[in-house]
Amino acid sequence: MWGEPALLGAVMLAALILYVLFGGADFGGGVWHLLARGPRASRQRALIAEAIAPIWEANHVWLILVVVVLFTGFPSAFAMISTRFHAPMLALLLAIVVRGSAFAFRSASGERARERRGWSALFVAGSLASPLLLGMIAAAMVAGPRAADLSTAHLGWSGPWLTPFALAAGLFTLALCAFLAAVYLTVEAEGDPELQEDFRRRALGAGIVGGALALATFLLSESGAPRVHQGLSIRRWSWPLHGATALFAVTALLAVGRRRFRLARLAAAAQVALVVLGWGASQYPFVVVPDLTLAAASAPRVTQTLLLATLGAGALVLFPSLRLLFRVFKSRRD
Repeated sequence: MWGEPALLGAVMLAALILYVLFGGADFGGGVWHLLARGPRASRQRALIAEAIAPIWEANHVWLILVVVVLFTGFPSAFAMISTRFHAPMLALLLAIVVRGSAFAFRSASGERARERRGWSALFVAGSLASPLLLGMIAAAMVAGPRAADLSTAHLGWSGPWLTPFALAAGLFTLALCAFLAAVYLTVEAEGDPELQEDFRRRALGAGIVGGALALATFLLSESGAPRVHQGLSIRRWSWPLHGATALFAVTALLAVGRRRFRLARLAAAAQVALVVLGWGASQYPFVVVPDLTLAAASAPRVTQTLLLATLGAGALVLFPSLRLLFRVFKSRRD
């Protein structure tokens, strides 16, 4: 069960969880940048930029890791995904690049207000599009293709990522990112009770919207992605997983409501991690439903063994480096 394909699949799933927890929260920051309102709008946007600026580039290391492991360890799956879903993946890459570039140029625009507004608009657009497309692509991968979607004539901008289930999954992913960002920002705003209260209200609202979208996505999965719906309904781990996810979600909302923001941050991160874990576990052992399993898509065993060894050696450098980065830029000073 835990041979090289399963271990590499677990690595990709863990990297996706970390990408949503860190990069997803950055995307959510763009949502609140757009919705900043009231007399403290400029301070809200300044806090968002301050929270994102030191580490936003480092967060994409997790997405890069997923791509490298997929390309090296499961080349046929990489070929199928990049071909079948090339349109939304191209849009996702453009959104990520535009968002990052706009954030960098916005910071360098100084007092040129018109230029700054233009870069801010691109930053917000990329921040909204990225999690939306991530959720739609993930939904399309587990939905299983219709015969029409596999013909050359349908390798364009239409496809299974535009079904009601995929759109609901995209909106749910966007809501999760917005919820994470709002909860994280309540901690970032320590020392400024007014800003904490602003993001506290946003976290509560995003949590409620996210819960409604989670239910809608689950109900639509019955017809949109039967395997995932079955995996989340009748497997031995299904309801314990739902129970743990709900427990962390309620804990996060209650902690936000009681202004215990550090507890809320831990609970919200655990909730989102379990959501991504449930998505991956529900489609196991498939990479792309129903065509390719991890075993069927695997590279030669020697390649996967060397890849695992390389990942282990790289982890000895990566994790201490990221810890140092966060300690330098995120530690509080007296």
